[in-house]
Amino acid sequence: MSALFDYPRKALFGRVLPKNKIYEYAGPSTAMKELFVRQVDQITWKYKLAPETINVPAARAVPEIQVFGVTLKTGELKEDVLRCIDKAIPFPIIYEISHAGKCRAVAAYKRPSDADSAKWVVSSYFETDWLPEDTVRKALPITLDLGALYEELLAPLMPYPPKAGERLQQRVERAEAIRSQQQELAKTEARLGKEKQFNRKVEINAEIRTMKQQLETLTGADSAGESQ
Repeated sequence: MSALFDYPRKALFGRVLPKNKIYEYAGPSTAMKELFVRQVDQITWKYKLAPETINVPAARAVPEIQVFGVTLKTGELKEDVLRCIDKAIPFPIIYEISHAGKCRAVAAYKRPSDADSAKWVVSSYFETDWLPEDTVRKALPITLDLGALYEELLAPLMPYPPKAGERLQQRVERAEAIRSQQQELAKTEARLGKEKQFNRKVEINAEIRTMKQQLETLTGADSAGESQ
């Protein structure tokens, strides 16, 4: 399913966003500024999805949605760069990353903090594969409010299909748990490869089996395919 949408012309914003404006509001370190310089060619504020531009009511947690274009210098982009932009802009953002005639959609799930509504909680980032820039875009979904539209824009970026009754925040949290578990599994398998003692190998193998079972539960995978 494509994650590139045909945003309405009336929502076009089309302004270049200078990097120093990001620095002004996000307060990045010198190392972060250097990362921007190395990796980012240009940031464009492409679209503003708001009640006055697309005639869709705001939601409490989603007053507007911004669409940013980020043109890269080399094709590499660290997640920290996007996190810095998200820190500077107090609205949910959908990124369209471009390089060498290809484009991919990237976004984190961004919501107001339960403890302080003036602050935003930003999840891990999810992304599509690279697609040709001339890929046919799909029409913007018709929704009751911007909160529902935000869910529709993020859904194609999610790496796993939703479980029955699962809301977007739960789906994001499950995807983050899967990512974390996969990292731990890789570390444990690396430990197994280095271990020389037979008894320890048995113990680590048991850990690996448990971790794989937990992953199958999180992903909804069929346990029949479990390794022995």
